[in-house]
Amino acid sequence: MMSGVLDEDENVTMCCAACGVAENENIKLKKCNACKSVRYCGVQCQKNHRQRHKRACKKRAAELRDEILFKQLESSHLGDCPICCLPLSIDEKKSTMMACCSKLICLGCNYANRMRELEGKLQHSCPFCRHPRAKSQKEADLDMMKRVEANDPIAICQMGERCSDEGDYESAFEYLIKAAGLGDAGAHYRLSAMYYEGKGVQKDKKKEVSHLEEAAIGGHSRARHNLGVIEKENGRNDRAVKHWII
Repeated sequence: MMSGVLDEDENVTMCCAACGVAENENIKLKKCNACKSVRYCGVQCQKNHRQRHKRACKKRAAELRDEILFKQLESSHLGDCPICCLPLSIDEKKSTMMACCSKLICLGCNYANRMRELEGKLQHSCPFCRHPRAKSQKEADLDMMKRVEANDPIAICQMGERCSDEGDYESAFEYLIKAAGLGDAGAHYRLSAMYYEGKGVQKDKKKEVSHLEEAAIGGHSRARHNLGVIEKENGRNDRAVKHWII
């Protein structure tokens, strides 16, 4: 049977998994979107091969997903301090977000900048972008809205969290779903909580887990812990342990 798989270490011609036609200048084969392990010359061949391929495709797609899900990252979803380049602590009290540029700065760098300003009798400014610090909450909010308008995912997530804390779940969902679409792991985590609690949305276990997985892939430790708990409750202790070790 033609597999349609290309071994790049050997000079093997790629073939359609359904009809066996080889790739050439006129025919470009496309990978199966789910498993990436077979190729097809067209949509009709993919449909014809679906029943034979479905079980293997589902298994391989799950394996590929797990490779991403259980990958050990070098730092958390908070990333590194942009000044000292050291990983930020998962204790969010040990860093502060600058409203002017949406950068998370570790307390050490923030303190060092403050000492520099005091010694040099300089204007109090952001340690990263040197924008003058806001003199009031209203001014800080205006700075944050500028970052939101610039499609900054961290600022958008912050606005979503603020709306959620104020009980405006409809606006919170709009901000968080936009931030999640831009790749913010924290937004995925907050969305998972909304689907778990049913605040602003219908309770949905599948969507809750989906957002937890995206948050965990992004390095969110609490999301990773919650996935471990869910796997434990479902009797999949081996997967639970993997999550908790990471």
